[in-house]
Amino acid sequence: QVQLVESGGGLVQAGGSLRLSCTASGRTFNNYAMGWFRQAPGKERETVAAIDWIGGTTYYAASVKGRFTISRDNAKNTVYLQMNSLKPEDTGVYYCNGAPASITYVRAASYFDSWGQGTQVTVSS
Repeated sequence: QVQLVESGGGLVQAGGSLRLSCTASGRTFNNYAMGWFRQAPGKERETVAAIDWIGGTTYYAASVKGRFTISRDNAKNTVYLQMNSLKPEDTGVYYCNGAPASITYVRAASYFDSWGQGTQVTVSS
């Protein structure tokens, strides 16, 4: 099974940028559709972005479209989330997850029943 580790979170001022990384170990995820998800305390985990295993198809939540970019480097077993023009409402714990499945499934947070530690993103105003 693929083990995923998120990194790159931190504290940033509104309008700033962060780049999150999700690196796999254990086995390659080059055939996995991948997604980024976030969760604020007391809130439901929501999908932020997703990408198919080739990188030819992407999905973005309406709230982040135009500000966030998901990408992947299969040679490095890494998925990235570039976050620009950050807003306080982007604050939350960000998780990555994936499966050898269509992006149609991976874009739904409810599809997954196991999550890693995530990385905290805090955006101040």
